[in-house]
Amino acid sequence: MMVAGIGCRKGAAHEDILSAIETALEAHGLAVTALTALATATLKRDEPGILSAARQLDLPLLVVDDAALAAVASRTLSHSQASQQAAGTPSVSEAAALAAAGTNATLLGPRTIVGPATCAIATSGATA
Repeated sequence: MMVAGIGCRKGAAHEDILSAIETALEAHGLAVTALTALATATLKRDEPGILSAARQLDLPLLVVDDAALAAVASRTLSHSQASQQAAGTPSVSEAAALAAAGTNATLLGPRTIVGPATCAIATSGATA
């Protein structure tokens, strides 16, 4: 399973979300077809840009609750004070990707930031 975790500022456009996903995938030499799902935090579940990006990519959007984010927070590679205050995790995109990809998930690298959006890729190592 390979999951793109998404974080963003309120009101980020779907173009920004898509650009962050594409940039993160390119950094790891991956195509969008490698993704199993997108994931984000509960507080971002209704963000129009994230919802639109998931629809455009035809991928499920997994919403990760606060407890699951907290459980993997120590495994994130990046730290954002804004993310810590708003979501209780150092990186919404990294924590969402890790939590959604499963117990043994690993990040392929730190989050990618493109304007108001962030994306981190995590894999469980198993194929879906």
